[in-house]
Amino acid sequence: MHRCVLPVHGGKVFFMAIVSPSLLSADFAHLQADCRRVLEAGAEFLHFDVMDGHFVPNISFGAPVLKSISRAVCAFYDVHLMLTDPLQYVDSFAKAGASLISFHMESNSPVGETIDAIHAAGCKAGLVLKPATPAQEVFQWLNQVELVLVMSVEPGFSGQSFLPSALSKLREIRKQADQVNPGLLLEVDGGVGRATAPACCEAGANVLVAGSAVFGAQDPAAEVAFLRGL
Repeated sequence: MHRCVLPVHGGKVFFMAIVSPSLLSADFAHLQADCRRVLEAGAEFLHFDVMDGHFVPNISFGAPVLKSISRAVCAFYDVHLMLTDPLQYVDSFAKAGASLISFHMESNSPVGETIDAIHAAGCKAGLVLKPATPAQEVFQWLNQVELVLVMSVEPGFSGQSFLPSALSKLREIRKQADQVNPGLLLEVDGGVGRATAPACCEAGANVLVAGSAVFGAQDPAAEVAFLRGL
């Protein structure tokens, strides 16, 4: 899927995108209900952040939580592994219900071997770049993955402000992907909301990870509709 530009009244331009609300911003005491609420509001993916307390400072969900919620709520689970050795955990998250598994270029796992393992487990594969990692690091792998995730904050904490430097990285990756893998999903995560989503999509993103912007909205359907560009 490539981005779709939608002209609207007043000469403004909006961009069709997939919305992937981050479960880190959900109410953990009512996780099933919150997941259903954002899906009913029009979100296409659910973003599941996995932190090990080593690769990033925090610890979040594990495979048992994904297994429980995926059994209760049918959805496309966009699983982001912030782990030192993601290869070791591919099978467990695939069996727990992951639809797509992305992992960091900066991790200790061999990139090609990890991509192959994700595909062998029946999931789509994605690569993730921290803010300081150049776009060029992912270029050789663009025709082997279904998604690239550009972090627009430092991974490990929710509620951070958007880093504008992510926009140039998105443009570089989209330009290269258009030559070798035009269907690439280009995702951005961190500080994404009404103020930043249009610029992200204009730069080439077509998947928006939005946590508090969706889960914290009084009207999630209106928020998702805005982010999707409808």
